[in-house]
Amino acid sequence: MKRIAILGSTGSIGRSTLSVAESYPERFQIVALAAGRNLDLAFEQAKRWRPRLVSMAEERDAESLRKLLRHSGLAGIEILYGASGSVRVATEADVDFVVSAIVGVAGLEATYEAVRAGKVVGLANKECLVAAGELITAEARKQGKPLLPIDSEHNAVHQCLRGGRMDEVQHIWLTASGGPFLRTPASEFASITVQQALNHPTWKMGRRITIDSATLMNKGFEVIEACRLFHMPPEKIQVIVHPQSTIHSMVEFVDGSILAQFSVTDMRLPILYALTYPERIQSDMRFAVSDLRHLDFCPPDLKKFPCLRLAYEAAEVGGAKTVALNAADEVAVAAFLEGTIGFNEIPRVIEDVLSRTTSGTLESIAGVLAADAEAREHTRRRIGAKHPVKDAASSLA
Repeated sequence: MKRIAILGSTGSIGRSTLSVAESYPERFQIVALAAGRNLDLAFEQAKRWRPRLVSMAEERDAESLRKLLRHSGLAGIEILYGASGSVRVATEADVDFVVSAIVGVAGLEATYEAVRAGKVVGLANKECLVAAGELITAEARKQGKPLLPIDSEHNAVHQCLRGGRMDEVQHIWLTASGGPFLRTPASEFASITVQQALNHPTWKMGRRITIDSATLMNKGFEVIEACRLFHMPPEKIQVIVHPQSTIHSMVEFVDGSILAQFSVTDMRLPILYALTYPERIQSDMRFAVSDLRHLDFCPPDLKKFPCLRLAYEAAEVGGAKTVALNAADEVAVAAFLEGTIGFNEIPRVIEDVLSRTTSGTLESIAGVLAADAEAREHTRRRIGAKHPVKDAASSLA
């Protein structure tokens, strides 16, 4: 029986993880949950799973949850809140496996502390590796525990890498759907609406990640994540547009062999892979190979989608640059979702913030969070909003 804690239980990945656990009750036990601001769903999850701990993002929601559980006759569930509550969830003594799925840097400290506590971590939060990947991967190596990717692309790479040694890898190929604006002229980007940008052609995801997919920043984050997960330089991480999203990623070896992973576009499959690694177990998630008609590929247009270029540039430098990249994007995306800036302004804002960010290695999580806060403030000033812009993570669940 594997005992699981979920950081971000009320988000998309958290709900999918609970769905997997429900399908395999003999294998998985839910021990602790860190929810967002969706009080009703957190209450339902607490009733269904009876975890030892539940942490809410806000103190008022934690108090409300306590009252709801008390009135329902449910005792014995400890209710916490805030960053310290998430850390408790991530480091609970009986937990074997932590699913890191809080969007943005809100989950950074808890994820790092889970690694420090010797937990096996399944990473669905790419921002942790973008902002503090050097620190997290170094700590995982020190603890001798794997970081298992849940992101579909990196999960696919992880599976393909089982076919050879790391020193035999020529390139990692990350596939991108191209988002909803693959064939939209750049001249029309200024008039793109929030509703249009949230209409992803393949995946159903949270609001921020859907916008990041539309700008290709999500793929840029994945480049940085791949560099850190697989210890490879940016020039060995290639992005290729594949609108069908059938092949999730590929690994090219030095002899010219290429291994590709494809499966149904269902996040439960990479979650199941991570939860059961190094085993593979039976599931009902089947890809109908007979339905495979054609596969299209083309290089990404870095002029049309400059966020991907900015991510490669930040990956080359690392440190504070990647922290600023993530922070500026999160604030800029939130501003777009609120109608403060246009879709085409997102990369302009990010590039301006990056140009004002000094490069440098960050030695601690506190240093990462300080650099993050500084970049956010730069971004808000650049946007020039009359009121503080909420981070995209605030509307997670």
